[in-house]
Amino acid sequence: MKKVNLSQKLSLFNDHWNPRVVGKLNGQEVKLVKFQGEFVWHKHNHEDEMFLVVKGRFTMEFRDRKVELAENEFLIVPRGVEHRPVAEEEVCVLLFEPAGVLNTGDAESDLTRRVLEEL
Repeated sequence: MKKVNLSQKLSLFNDHWNPRVVGKLNGQEVKLVKFQGEFVWHKHNHEDEMFLVVKGRFTMEFRDRKVELAENEFLIVPRGVEHRPVAEEEVCVLLFEPAGVLNTGDAESDLTRRVLEEL
């Protein structure tokens, strides 16, 4: 059992849209990622996702609305719901989702990450 310092882990990388695994529990992964710009529209047919803003702010776009998220706020995107994160400035986000979830879900793009680094 080791404690995890989110600020320390976030200091280890600078790229965007490339999640890192920082913990595992009960078949779930805790991931850290930095966003900036627009991600791809996608959905996860079998998994819910949780997005917790550690630092900064971003907008989660849905086809019918937008949800603004700031530090210390989180949003759960239910399985099957198409979404796209957008961040005007860099934002640091903690993700909580089942192990093996592809970051781009049902969409294939240059942002797809099949293998995630563990920090």
